[in-house]
Amino acid sequence: MPTAPPAAFEAELRPWWERGQSGDEAAYRHALSLIATRLRAYIRRRMAEQPDEVEDMVQEVLLSLHLHRGSYDGSVPVSAWVLAIARHRLIDEWRRRGRRPPTLALDTDTPEAWEPLADDGGRASHEARRDLQQLLQTLPAAQRRAIELTQLAGFSGVEAAAATGASESAIKVQVHRGLKRLAAQVRGKP
Repeated sequence: MPTAPPAAFEAELRPWWERGQSGDEAAYRHALSLIATRLRAYIRRRMAEQPDEVEDMVQEVLLSLHLHRGSYDGSVPVSAWVLAIARHRLIDEWRRRGRRPPTLALDTDTPEAWEPLADDGGRASHEARRDLQQLLQTLPAAQRRAIELTQLAGFSGVEAAAATGASESAIKVQVHRGLKRLAAQVRGKP
């Protein structure tokens, strides 16, 4: 089943979320249902070693969203706000267990972040994602995050700026520098 790209998902989610924020309980429940479906895939990818705990984490994130929904800033994409909360809850869980969290590229991090898991068995696709992540890890954090948001997750410069707290022009500079550096690495130049 193909899923909506991040921008299309945001376009579907935002009206339901906004109506829910305005007191429409049915719209709020529908927004949470849309979020829960995508959260399961996102969390399942990050908790592959604890598949029995995925649903508990989904519920914890949904509870955090509910408790903190008053802090939502309408200028930020709902999906970016949700993913930031999910990411923080995952990190908190790993810390609680005394385990060092794996590197979480800000997962608005890939277009697949919100997609349900597919049973494609595509080894080449997996290897390409792994190679891309290895290349991205060589970049300074600000460049890596700007590229992940704008080039992989489909965020606009404004959305990426809102998600990171940087200015839109800083995001553009980081993307330009990062892509230039990646191109040099791929060509074999330092």
